[in-house]
Amino acid sequence: MAYEWLIGTRYMRSTHRRGFVSFVALMSVLGLMLGVAVLIVVLSVMNGFEGELRQRILSVTSHATLMGLEGSLPQWESARRRALASTGVEAAVPYVEAQAMLAMGGRVLGATVRGIDVAAERATLGLLGRFQSGSADSLVAGDYAIALGDALAKELNASVGDSLVVITPQGTATPGGIMPRMRRFRVSGIFSSGMYEFDRGLALVNIDDARRLYNMGDSVTGIRLTLDDPLQAPGTVRQLALELGGGYFVSDWTRNHANFFRSIQLTKSLMFFILMLIVAVAAFNIIATLVMIVKEKRGDVAILRSMGAAPRNILLTFTVQGVLIGVLGTLFGVLLGATIAHNLERLVHSVERAFGVRFLDPKVYFMSDLPAYVQWPDVLQVSAIALLLCAVGTLYPAWTASRAQPAEALRHD
Repeated sequence: MAYEWLIGTRYMRSTHRRGFVSFVALMSVLGLMLGVAVLIVVLSVMNGFEGELRQRILSVTSHATLMGLEGSLPQWESARRRALASTGVEAAVPYVEAQAMLAMGGRVLGATVRGIDVAAERATLGLLGRFQSGSADSLVAGDYAIALGDALAKELNASVGDSLVVITPQGTATPGGIMPRMRRFRVSGIFSSGMYEFDRGLALVNIDDARRLYNMGDSVTGIRLTLDDPLQAPGTVRQLALELGGGYFVSDWTRNHANFFRSIQLTKSLMFFILMLIVAVAAFNIIATLVMIVKEKRGDVAILRSMGAAPRNILLTFTVQGVLIGVLGTLFGVLLGATIAHNLERLVHSVERAFGVRFLDPKVYFMSDLPAYVQWPDVLQVSAIALLLCAVGTLYPAWTASRAQPAEALRHD
């Protein structure tokens, strides 16, 4: 295939008619390059969004939970010991969680109050390392200290050292009727998980203070589990509940936040299909390029046929051009897309500073940054489809050139 390669690449560098054919070939390469690059960047952004969302959710919520069917778990110590002895369980910490109203000044907001054991909670590597001010060590039993998410503290206009009132749904019977249980807490810390949903709706207190607040005695709401492999959470927590003899309500992060990840996968699939149309349009430009080259070189094709070149050789000559355009466009597109994806956060921040805009509102997208993770299986899939489209686009022009009759072509030259 030596001379087919030589002639095919030479035709792409044609300077006849002021190099118009070479210009069209260059535009085909650029169009394919941009299409592949855009598709890789968009898929990388979707991968980054999914990965960052998963990481932030797992830093706030547990991988899996064991809860009592009646809303409390009385014999939680034995269940915790059994969980820690199970394969794949790294940590098991008790917690108390319930809804409450937080009142400060003239502001009253609803939130989830979570009682935690600070010493045991350190094994989960969750919110304890995300305090902006104050410290989790200030959540001492009996001090009635509370830590707020930064968005919740902002709406309450609260800072470290202020005091607020926690109002629970449970009532206390008094001569004047049923009154809600209330307790004054001191704000001892402010944390930021990076997700607005939790930063706006979560407050942390000591687990003993939460028990007294909700009148739970020695019971807890449940046990939060941290696993070696979070993706195995559904099967692991179900097997653990069966080993404990049943009678537990089990949940995991894939069930609690299934809609998030299902919508991301659906969006990723739709974006892949839509943007692949751009790659297809760029690949189909190869047809126009090769048709122009075939028309310009029909005299040369006739001479080659007269000198003994078979239709197969002519077919290979023009196939080389289409495949070469596809390979160059795909290769440069992968390099450009991967480079942009790796530097996307810096580029976005530069544009935001330059124009004074904000692309991601954390109240809507749960994060303020735009992460991008390049996954090479996606790159290989995009490259394979782009090369396949280019190969298909070369067939018709190359087949047309191979069927040209030498006498007919030379008669008009």
